[in-house]
Amino acid sequence: MASQLEVKKYLAHWFQLGKKVYVRNGDFRMLPSKIFNDTDYSAEFDRCWKLISSDVSGDCYLEDTTQTIDDLLSPSWELVDCARCSMPIPLKVAGIPSESCPCVNLSHWPNNTVPVPIARELVASKMGDIHHRLDR
Repeated sequence: MASQLEVKKYLAHWFQLGKKVYVRNGDFRMLPSKIFNDTDYSAEFDRCWKLISSDVSGDCYLEDTTQTIDDLLSPSWELVDCARCSMPIPLKVAGIPSESCPCVNLSHWPNNTVPVPIARELVASKMGDIHHRLDR
């Protein structure tokens, strides 16, 4: 079972590659333009997460996936790294795995010549390292 923190990290990674989240059973799509602020998720990302996790939003899912956000938060699913692109993908704990990674229709991905999407925790850690080096 993925925690809320892991699912947020999963969405943040895919948002950085332009994948949208479908809300209310696909009635509309969301893609925050800003995902991080200095050391945390942006207010825009937090608003998106709040809507996704509310009871009135119906089924919400990442573009090119079939698992809902509620599915990912259930004990039946976990998030692992894709063997093709190393991005986080849902994996059924028991039974038949999902059909494919959301990277399947990104013609420009994986691309080893550009930086990979990052997790919020890494941003804070790297900023702390830079700050520490500058203080010397």
